[in-house]
Order: sequence, then C-alpha cells, then structure tokens
Amino acid sequence: MSINFIVTANLSDDDRKQICNRPGVGLRELIQQVVPIIDDVKTRGDEALSDYTLRFDGATLSHDEFRVTDSLIEEAIRNLAPELKRAINSSIENIKRFHEFQKEPEIREIEMIRGVIAGERTIPLGSVGLYIPRGKGSFPSMMMMAAVPAKVAGVKRIVAVSPPDRSGKADQATLAAAGMIGVDEFYSVGGAQAIAALAYGTETIKPVHKIVGPGSGYVLAAKQWLSSEVDTGSPAGPSEAIILADSSTDPFLAATDLLIEAEHGPDSSAYLVTPDPSLANEALGILPGLLDNLPKERRSYCEKVLSDSGGIVLAEDMDDAIRFVNEFAPEHLQIMTSNPRELLARILTAGETLLGSFTPGTLANYSIGPNAILPTSGFGRTASALSVSDFTRKMSFAEVTEEGFMSMAADTLILADYEGFPAHAQALRSRMKKGAGII
Repeated sequence: MSINFIVTANLSDDDRKQICNRPGVGLRELIQQVVPIIDDVKTRGDEALSDYTLRFDGATLSHDEFRVTDSLIEEAIRNLAPELKRAINSSIENIKRFHEFQKEPEIREIEMIRGVIAGERTIPLGSVGLYIPRGKGSFPSMMMMAAVPAKVAGVKRIVAVSPPDRSGKADQATLAAAGMIGVDEFYSVGGAQAIAALAYGTETIKPVHKIVGPGSGYVLAAKQWLSSEVDTGSPAGPSEAIILADSSTDPFLAATDLLIEAEHGPDSSAYLVTPDPSLANEALGILPGLLDNLPKERRSYCEKVLSDSGGIVLAEDMDDAIRFVNEFAPEHLQIMTSNPRELLARILTAGETLLGSFTPGTLANYSIGPNAILPTSGFGRTASALSVSDFTRKMSFAEVTEEGFMSMAADTLILADYEGFPAHAQALRSRMKKGAGII
C-alpha cells in the first residue's frame, strides 16, 4: 500500500481545500435513499420497523420485542465481566464529574439598572433520543458519552436506540452501561428507521424532543432530513484526527496514535502534521509495521484512510502546520510538541484538543471525562462537543418596577417610533402618562 506524503509547500489553495473535504457519499444522495424509509415508518409505524430491522440487520423482531426489558438490562449488568464492569463504572464516574462541572445554576439574574431585573432559567429537556451506533463494532463508550450528560442535565425521559445483532439482541456492554447510568428506555432498533421512530413515534416508541449521537451516513442523512421536525443536534459523522508534532516528538508514538481514529472505518480521516522532515520520514517508515500487527479488518480500514483521506503532512513551519489544523477543523487534535500548552490558544476549530504525548485519543474516547461525541466534517468551526447544555434550554425572564420603567421608557419610545410600531409606542405612552399623573 502507499501512504500519502503531502508537502504543503507544493499545494495550491485549491489543493488545501480539497484535502479538507471529507470522504464519503454526499448527504444529498443518501437523503434520497432514506426519505422513503422515513415516510414508511411515519405511515406504518412498528410494522415498518420490523421490516427494516429484518432487511438491514438480519433480525426478526416483532413490535413487542423492540424494547429491552428492565430484567434483561439487569441481567446484562450481572453477566458483565468484572473487569469490564469496573472499567465502565470508572469511565462513567469521570464523565459524570466533568459534566457536573459544566452544569449551570437553575436561575441567574442581574440588576440592569435600578428597578430592572433580567435573568434566565436553565430547564432540562423533556425527552431525548440517544443513537448508539453498532455498524463497525460495539460502543458502550458512546452510550456513556451520550447518556451521562443527559442524566446530569436532568432530562425527564432518556431513550436509547441501537441496532440489534442477527439474533435480535442489543450489545450487552452497551445495555449494561445504559442500566448503570439510568437510561429510561432502550430499543433494539437502528438506522434511518430508528431516527424516524424517535422523530414521529410509533405504536411502541413515543417521539422525543431531541435526537443526539453519532451514526452512519444514513443516520446523518435521516437526522438532516428530519431537522425541521425535531432538534437533531450537531452533526457527528465519521471519525477524524490530526496529530500535531515537532522535532521533540517520539515518531513511534506519533505513528501509533495516528491509527487510533483511522481504525474506526474506511471513511475516517487521520493526518500526522509536522514541520520536521526527519520525524515525518521516520513515522512513514514505522507505519507499515504497525499496520501489519492489526487484525485484517482494522488494517484494511487504516490502509484505506492513510492512502485516501489521511497520511503524513510536512508543513513549512509550525505556523503553516497550525494553519492546516485550523483549515481542516478536525474532530480530534493531539498536540505532541515540546510545549503543547503554548500552541493551545492558536487552535481555533478543533472539536477537542489533547495535550502531550501521554494524552492519546484512546483515553479521551473512553475515560478522561470530556465528551467524545464531537463535531465532524468541519463543523468544529462553529459547533462544540456534546455537553450538558445540549440537554437543557434557556428561558429568559425580566421584571421591571415602576421606577425602572420610567428610567427606560423615553429612550425605548424613540426606538418604537423609529421602527414604526404604534402599538408598541402606545403601551409605553399609556404608562408614562399614568406615571406622570396625567391619567
């Protein structure tokens, strides 16, 4: 196989833009494929879910088998290997601690001027749907990352959906994690049909107010199509990572960490970016041996990524390397330079930034605590990691005394008259006359 070796000095502006384009089929094409599924679920409900579960997942499930019972969840927890249960519990505690740190007070208010109080309330959402993927593996980590902040936020009804295996069963570790966190409902349904069920509801699954969680292109397309019907949150698509390195970086560790997100799937992106030619060439020489040690399927994923939407990027200098990072807006960025904190303030678009050689993406994906459900496809320019705020809404409030009203009314009246709203103005004038003793 060949591994991309990109020299930024040889790139045109168009070349750089092309590199920043994510691989995969465009959502427009996928939307055309998922719309009939969505419409069918809206019309036929559970019957359509059964048909698509058999068609796409190879599992035969009737409507009364979609929901995983509490007893089966408890059984999954009991049967979990002790070491796996310990690891999941440890991650849940760290994720919970970090997201409790994010939680805002229920009420905040400020006195704008004497007699004028303004504030806001933080209100948990009534219900959310969590999509937990399963296509290229089992992901209890995604259950933890999605469900813990929802629980911390105080969401009233937390619903999880995840594709079943061919026997109709949910992944047992994912199921156990849901039970340990306190998810209210778990359904063995996946794909675009699950998103449609969460949006519209079926005989078995009641609709939710918001849907979050990563998924395949079909899941992303379904979420985009349904975004006018239900809040579908920030896009979370195929994995992406950049390793930012300099001459102090261990080339073996840089090459090793480059494969972390690459092994998620052939549609991932993974780049090692450095201004040091020696490091770039050493890492290039190390990668084939690392790839040979991977299982066949994961190796094929990594080889596809490194020859297509990843590889080694040799920058002109560190300024150029940082420019590349900010243009790409990666989901994950690991800074493995001699003093990573010096560069942190210059990173503007990454979904998350991991500092130092002992902070590999593996720790961040599972155990550190900050959320690993991150904006992809360049949305890091405007979107943030999943957080407690995604499971709450803000409602502002205000209270004005007569004294405060009289302080603000004259200037406000000028604005109302200027914009041509006589009813707005009349509401002010009536009170101003009364306050002046005219009425």
